[in-house]
Amino acid sequence: MNVSLETLIKNAQAGKLISFPTDTVPALATIPNQAELIYNAKRRSLDKPLILMAGKTEDIWDYVQGSDVEYQIWQNLINQYWPGALTLVLPASENFPQVMNPNDPNTVGVRVPNHPIAQAILTQTGPMATTSANLSGQATLKNREEIEAQFPDVITLASTAYQGLGVPSTVAKWIGNGWQILRQGAITINS
Repeated sequence: MNVSLETLIKNAQAGKLISFPTDTVPALATIPNQAELIYNAKRRSLDKPLILMAGKTEDIWDYVQGSDVEYQIWQNLINQYWPGALTLVLPASENFPQVMNPNDPNTVGVRVPNHPIAQAILTQTGPMATTSANLSGQATLKNREEIEAQFPDVITLASTAYQGLGVPSTVAKWIGNGWQILRQGAITINS
């Protein structure tokens, strides 16, 4: 079902499964405590965590925890690459909904996309549980028509191009004294 931006945001706030374009690949998303909707729709294994995507950096700080020195290191990297195609895996705070990462509830992947529609949605909904729009293990879907065909119950945006870079975000995990690259994507950082 494709709808207006306003209707999509209302459905997202009500806990429905939505899709929207990002700077990398189209996203499936829902409010964090409804993350099981994504796992079920994608037929995704619970050992594969979801990403907490936000409209602005300030919205992620409640979900992570670290020392003052770590926050400064993280902020320096964020200042270079956000908004953008970089997902950071950081230590999770007690506010992080464990349903998004049942196998390792002590870490959370966070990202702020560089896409005006994604930012408009996330600024109004707050951080959302997200992942790429595709069945688990299959190629990422590239446009609204493919998403609607594979996920007929997902709410999509009408009259919106969904094409991003077509390359997923780079995923970098904080390991206490530096970064471990878990997935090389659109951005290259020095680990």
